Amino acid sequence: MRQGFVSAALEGLSFEEVVDFAGQNGFSCVEMACWPRGRADRRYAGVTHIDADSLDDARIDYVLGYCRERGVEISSLAYYPNMMDGDLEKRAYAIRHLKRLISASADLGIHMVSTFIGRMTDRSVEDNLKEFEKVWEPIIRIAEDRKVRIAIENCPMIFTSDEWPGGKNLASTPAIWRQLFSILPSDYLGLNYDPSHFIWQKMDYIRPIYEFRDKIFHVHYKDIQLHEDRLADVGVMAPPLQYMTPRIPGHGDVDWGGYIAALLDIGYRGAACIEIEDKAYEHSPEGVKEALLTSRNYLSQFIGGGKI
Repeated sequence: MRQGFVSAALEGLSFEEVVDFAGQNGFSCVEMACWPRGRADRRYAGVTHIDADSLDDARIDYVLGYCRERGVEISSLAYYPNMMDGDLEKRAYAIRHLKRLISASADLGIHMVSTFIGRMTDRSVEDNLKEFEKVWEPIIRIAEDRKVRIAIENCPMIFTSDEWPGGKNLASTPAIWRQLFSILPSDYLGLNYDPSHFIWQKMDYIRPIYEFRDKIFHVHYKDIQLHEDRLADVGVMAPPLQYMTPRIPGHGDVDWGGYIAALLDIGYRGAACIEIEDKAYEHSPEGVKEALLTSRNYLSQFIGGGKI
């Protein structure tokens, strides 16, 4: 597996600084945040380390050359909005940028974009599945044409009041994945697999690795600490941040030995990127770097030699 990190937590750093940090510290790849430039509406959104709107031939050559000289690959172009927003203007804006990223990913030779399916928060799963086909069928056709795989992260996106009650990402459980992949059975639609989101949903995060082995395009290393005493007080219907805390790998409840062993068992050899959402380390860019290095050191016990 190619070991790397998600760049979104390094918001204050330039593209060059992100790549330099990766190369200097033994990371072989980076999942690059590629939001459109402008105001962000939540944490980790609005971060732009590669601006797809200004990606001409000269900039493509520069980006690829800079990465090549430092021995760092770009594993995916990352953009995580609500592609099925009930506000049709916001939805159209998100879809337009995603299509731009699909083209940019092909032009850069990356052939991967990581994102969310999206969801209408106040509608049922059944209603959203119908909308999914309408929204995503033309997107997937473009991805197929450009040979760019779309890796969907399994975060339910149900943390804040505007995401309640259904969340902003339909692709949150294996039961729903089966339906999505049946509706649009494409080799270019798959998963960006993150075990942490299974923890607070009280779900098995190992078994689906085997069932969906051919759909795992990209994976994340992020942890969750579940507070059982708080959960017993507020229940599973409460906003999840009332009973869980995002952590760096090794500081939460994920069995990292079991997770990585399962990925190796299915022959996964793609990118595996540390994702930092741990507020204990987010006081500064240096704190985020410390979190990445601490995570790297912890995970190295489960990974063979060479670059992490």
